[in-house]
Amino acid sequence: MHVGIIGVGLMGHGIARNVLSRGGFALSFLDHPGNQPVDEITGMGATACATPAEIAAVSDVVILCVTGSPQVEAIVAGDQGLAAALRPGTVIVDCSTALPESTLRMGEVVRAAGGDYIDAPMTRTAKHAHEGKLNLLVGGTVETLERVRPVLASFTEEVAHVGPLSHGHRLKLLHNYVSVGFMTLLAEAAAQSADAGVDPAVFVDVLASGGGASVALDRLAPFITDGNREGLPFFVSNAQKDIDYYRAMSEQAGAQQTVADGVSAALADAVADGHGQAYVPELVRLFGRAKT
Repeated sequence: MHVGIIGVGLMGHGIARNVLSRGGFALSFLDHPGNQPVDEITGMGATACATPAEIAAVSDVVILCVTGSPQVEAIVAGDQGLAAALRPGTVIVDCSTALPESTLRMGEVVRAAGGDYIDAPMTRTAKHAHEGKLNLLVGGTVETLERVRPVLASFTEEVAHVGPLSHGHRLKLLHNYVSVGFMTLLAEAAAQSADAGVDPAVFVDVLASGGGASVALDRLAPFITDGNREGLPFFVSNAQKDIDYYRAMSEQAGAQQTVADGVSAALADAVADGHGQAYVPELVRLFGRAKT
């Protein structure tokens, strides 16, 4: 199979290198200023394309790894989009974090163009993408998943089929709400602890030995104790986007979102202050009295 990828960012670059090195597939990618440096993957044989339609014209599988629903919709259904040149039977694998209702619409567009669509958002981090150990939450038919499983196997550790199309994105938003919500709450507590002069190592140890033990603590602890933000290279602006997608999904479902509103407000303040490109662990500093 010939694989296309759109979105060679922090996560997509790791996917691309593993599709090439571990999977041994031919790869085309969209040339875009938001890409990470592509010297490594071009050196391994990847080919740059100018438009999504060019990628569709040569690919059996196209992986999307972009910011959110507006970008996915433009790539799939826009001018020179994938649907304009899709080969019969091509499968679109949407690894982005997107709104479920948008995913259902894009699935209809792709099926009308003769292809298939699955949503396969990722959990884990850019480090896991580089190592080929991502986990995917896949929505769509089992038959479509099985057709692309060899490609997915090249960059994943676990691929879970979670239901029909859009359920992958629905569960990713639920996952990210819990994950980002935990980390936002923890950052606020860590900021108060630091403002009060508590030894940061003691703060982390107390939480780790009690009810505060969590993946959120594991990822923020290096920043709390040593100022190392690399435990989670995830932009605050993207965290806010994911929480607001969760709020939109909740509103449509008529579900309670009181806590989500508070998390969104905290993140929105950081973005409004010019810190959208800070990593999430840096919220510990941004929430403090001496924020910079």
